[in-house]
Amino acid sequence: MERSALRPHHFPWYDYSRYTFSLGLNVGNRALLSGHSASEYDPSGGGMVIRGGMREQARTAWAKIAAILESGGKDPGDIVRIVEYVTPSGIERYAEAAEVRCRLLGDTRPAVSIVVVNRLLRPHALIEIEVEAERAQAPMRIDGSWPPASAPARIADGFVYLSSLLPLDQAGAVVARADVAAQARAIFERARSVLGAFGLGLESVVKTVDYIVPGALGSYRHTGGVRRELLGPVYPAATGIIMPRLAYPEAMIQVDFIAARARPVAVNPGWERYAQLTYSPAVRAGDLLFVSGHTALDPVTNEPTYAGDIAAQAAFVYENILRVLDAAGGGPEHLARTTEYIAPAGLERYREVAGVRSRALRAPFPASTGCVCERLLRPEYLIEVDSMAILPPAQAAGARE
Repeated sequence: MERSALRPHHFPWYDYSRYTFSLGLNVGNRALLSGHSASEYDPSGGGMVIRGGMREQARTAWAKIAAILESGGKDPGDIVRIVEYVTPSGIERYAEAAEVRCRLLGDTRPAVSIVVVNRLLRPHALIEIEVEAERAQAPMRIDGSWPPASAPARIADGFVYLSSLLPLDQAGAVVARADVAAQARAIFERARSVLGAFGLGLESVVKTVDYIVPGALGSYRHTGGVRRELLGPVYPAATGIIMPRLAYPEAMIQVDFIAARARPVAVNPGWERYAQLTYSPAVRAGDLLFVSGHTALDPVTNEPTYAGDIAAQAAFVYENILRVLDAAGGGPEHLARTTEYIAPAGLERYREVAGVRSRALRAPFPASTGCVCERLLRPEYLIEVDSMAILPPAQAAGARE
């Protein structure tokens, strides 16, 4: 399957050739874009700057996205999924960003995930946007869907992308306040309803991403019982990240779902710890491989490694991700997207991770997004990497399970 970096002829914001990520990748029919903020190079100051408030920043980010999509023969009307990383101050002005998106996309209704982060890598950035574009079937429409100009779900090439689900009742009020497991149950029941419109059930879920608030951490383990009851028989790949707040202040958990029409197959390099967990190291469906979030946890000893050294942790994490790809019959050349969640304590030395990526990965580099979370599930962790790979058809059919 042909894989190429998206390289706009005119990209006036900065020189993208010197980074260890691609602005975006074309892989077959899919275009996967890195997260893009309003960052641009300022020749007078000799560095990167962010200009303007939320509306101006959103316009700049979307101008970049449009230029990158155009270089791959696509336009914003082909977008099926958007993830918007928004700072706590930015979420208070989110309506401005939503207005920019609505005007640009017109009648296009992608699935939208809104993630409130601790901060973005550029100190003055309020929003960073990543997208996936491909030929898609029409969105499912439900009156009163939230956020604005989104669909509860979009389907493309046999994959169903759900907009972020929060624990809300029919009136839009948060349910089961202060009970994260009950909120998780409400979310999973809602996901079941949305997937049912496509003739699918929760057994078709191949990836979940949980965002929780710090106050949910003490009882977060109880959500495992909900997953054990409602998911399977193949547990999806999963990531769990702590953020300062969610888009609805009283919500304790938000879950993003991806489901597939193809039969999900668990991929495990031989790590026994997953026999006790409600998620798989990775799940393959068709040509996509969804990899769970990886931290510097030794999968054999269950002990954290390389405390205090983000570069060493990143090297360990990428080594394990590549072990999972190898178990699926792939390699670093098939890694298509990475999302790096950085703990505040790791931010000072985060630049060192670029060297790790240059050694572990292969050009054209994956699309990538980096953001700062509130913290990770263990205080020793400085980085967690969530990833996805696209396997050629022969490897997709013949992975070692």
